[in-house]
Amino acid sequence: MGSRTLFKWSKNITTSQVEKLIRAEKDVQKALLIFDSATAEYTNGFLHDHNTFALMISKLVSANQFRSAEALLGRMKEEKCKITEDIFLSLFRGFGRVHRPSDAIRVFQKMEDLQCKPTSKSYITILSILVEENQLKMAFRYMKEMGIPPVLASLNILLKALCKKNETMDAALQMFREMPSRGFTPDSYTYGTLINGLCRFGKVGDAKELFKEMETKGCPPTVVTYTNLIHGLCQSNNLDEAMRLFEEMTSKGISPNVFTYSSLMDGFCKGRRSSVAMELLHRMISKGHSPNMVTYSTLIHGLCKDGKLRESLEILDRMKLQGLKPDAGLYRKIITGFCDVCKFQEAANFIDEMVLEGVTPNRLTWGLHVKVHNTVVQGLCTNGSLDRAFRLFLGSRTRGITTNLETFESLVKCFCKKGDVHKAARIVDEMVLDGCVPDEETWRFVVDGLWDRRKVSEAVELLQAELMSELLEL
Repeated sequence: MGSRTLFKWSKNITTSQVEKLIRAEKDVQKALLIFDSATAEYTNGFLHDHNTFALMISKLVSANQFRSAEALLGRMKEEKCKITEDIFLSLFRGFGRVHRPSDAIRVFQKMEDLQCKPTSKSYITILSILVEENQLKMAFRYMKEMGIPPVLASLNILLKALCKKNETMDAALQMFREMPSRGFTPDSYTYGTLINGLCRFGKVGDAKELFKEMETKGCPPTVVTYTNLIHGLCQSNNLDEAMRLFEEMTSKGISPNVFTYSSLMDGFCKGRRSSVAMELLHRMISKGHSPNMVTYSTLIHGLCKDGKLRESLEILDRMKLQGLKPDAGLYRKIITGFCDVCKFQEAANFIDEMVLEGVTPNRLTWGLHVKVHNTVVQGLCTNGSLDRAFRLFLGSRTRGITTNLETFESLVKCFCKKGDVHKAARIVDEMVLDGCVPDEETWRFVVDGLWDRRKVSEAVELLQAELMSELLEL
């Protein structure tokens, strides 16, 4: 009922006014209230048209409110408002985005019932969704059952699906060779798809042959085709050939994009030629291209591997100035770079920065970060920065980062050597709580330290704890 009083509409309310208000509203629920409020004016002669319905459905789909969007489709039929294909395409793409291909097919099957005849756009969109979901068998069955018109675009989509797996690459090539006999002429997209698939599975020689062939067939390579082949050459460590191909495309007036530059930089960084990668960065920026996270991450990793930490920090600063926030993986690369050259204080500083920025690793990379934290704590112990090591240890424990046996032992032995047996004993307590049984040498360090400081009762307690832990192991 609140929707009736949300707006006081004029007697001359128009669909364009309603459309403007819905379009301007960012909150989908408020936009729906505007839509329903206008609906309440039906008694005054107002009717929603195709534009207001289509806009509201699009907003609902963007917010993943598919049930409400489909309900509006039903209303359009009831109110005899023409439903055009673009509304269905919006729904298909929405279902594809959230990985619900069966729902996309279900809505597709309702099209004719809702007086909308599908064109090749709908067929190809559904087919693309099935391919993206790796539902290749369903895609073939769907083509047969639905009678999808055999157009080049649909064949290209099937080729793309076949190129996703090494086992089906031969089938993709066979299908490609049979296309002319079936009345289809492969286009640049066809060649590009095959070249990308061949490069993905290390068949760069075959990809190069296809690349030569496409030019003789009057299919000029696009920036995507060049980039895919350059990436394949870089992956197979043919860096000089990749660079020649890069120069060839620029000489033909084809502008490299950020992915072209990033692929080359990645190749040169992995080939321990980070100086060439840096030259490409400067060239890229001079051409007006903004590096992305992949570009920066690739460069920083390559520079760190080459021990060029100063340059890697300059890239990090440039990245921050561009407004890009380093992720956990990027911090790990920098921290590992400092560990590799035994600069553990600097490594610890970046761990602190990472924590202050609220950056946390995901589940897949958590184990790598645990390893890095332990490496830094052990390195600080070795370098004599014991207080810093202890602070980092405590911080790690607070954040749920597991301490390994080697780190516990390093801390205990260093504190015992320093004469701070209380901290050593505290670490042993934490160690036992974690289920790590100290070895004989570690126990001896602590007990000897307590004896030396005439803490006999504490030494006896630790000896009893040692005996208990040994009994538990039996």
